[in-house]
Amino acid sequence: MGRLAVKGMGDDVLRGSRVRIRKPVLGDGDEVIEMNRRSKNLLHPWVYPPMDRSSWADYIRGLEGDRKEGFLVCLKETGAIAGVINISEIVRGFFQSAYLGYYSSDKYCGEGYVTEGLGLVVKGAFTTLKLHRLEANIQPNNHRSIALVRRLGFRKEGFSPRYLKIGGRWRDHERWAITVEEWRFTR
Repeated sequence: MGRLAVKGMGDDVLRGSRVRIRKPVLGDGDEVIEMNRRSKNLLHPWVYPPMDRSSWADYIRGLEGDRKEGFLVCLKETGAIAGVINISEIVRGFFQSAYLGYYSSDKYCGEGYVTEGLGLVVKGAFTTLKLHRLEANIQPNNHRSIALVRRLGFRKEGFSPRYLKIGGRWRDHERWAITVEEWRFTR
């Protein structure tokens, strides 16, 4: 199965009505790091994204294998980066499943850009990557994130106490998932 056909600025992209999705490159580091630093109050304690060039370089290197895909949500009009989406721990064989992670810039939070972008990435995960299932693990008090996956047709599967270590602490998470069959039904 091929990688999602999004290679970088100027290459193939996923396009929506207001956003386009493209692969991140090392050169995006300064803009993404600035966005992450500016958005720290919005992002913590939900996610701790790269805040310096070294951690950004580590993130980009982590995209080189077959188990992770990274995407930038960019505004169609300006090209500004509004958010980041990751498909990680891609498992093939009988499972055909992966985890989904995402976050928004505080500047564009609540404007629907990441919702549109996540919808495009989910579509690509099912149609191009041929995955069967996507799971998003969300801290119970992250109401915006829960509302986002609900809008996209995800269903709550359960609760996992102390599931992921984020920001140095083990945090409870709700498991939200969607299968390709459910996705087709909600379209």
